[in-house]
Amino acid sequence: MPTTTDKAILDSLVRNKIGFITSVPCKQLAGVIELVDNHEEIYHIPSNKEDEGMGLCAGAYLGGTRSAIIMQNTALGVAINSLVTLIQYYHIPLPMLISYRGEVGEKVACQVEMAIHTKPLLQQLNIPYYHFTKAEQVNSLDGILQHSQMCKKPVAILADASFWSSAS
Repeated sequence: MPTTTDKAILDSLVRNKIGFITSVPCKQLAGVIELVDNHEEIYHIPSNKEDEGMGLCAGAYLGGTRSAIIMQNTALGVAINSLVTLIQYYHIPLPMLISYRGEVGEKVACQVEMAIHTKPLLQQLNIPYYHFTKAEQVNSLDGILQHSQMCKKPVAILADASFWSSAS
């Protein structure tokens, strides 16, 4: 069941004219994905893999529609080639709402390894990231989405277990 935090995320996406979203299933992001899937102003297509989603987002953007991807950090490695050779090379603004699995509060031990590498990988790729640990940080999402559009670059919003546990 979506929370008010999930709704605040959706409202920010709509306010910032994100008209296409692709997602890969994630338990932490399920409420946001449900809202996106049921919203009449957003065309939502689930992806099998994150790199496939990057291609869908690029196509939507090149067709004139602002796009975003919803994914887990555990698949960041899968998406690196698409991020570099497609999204960054062609200066495509791409907000990435990422469940930051493996941080304190994570209940699945194998998720920890990718958490160790997520921020260094984003830094190496020169992708700005914003680490959300409290639900009220969702209030900064409008500015982050606007920044991505203005500079025509991908940005990562890392929402960890603390963020989702503080959501109401």
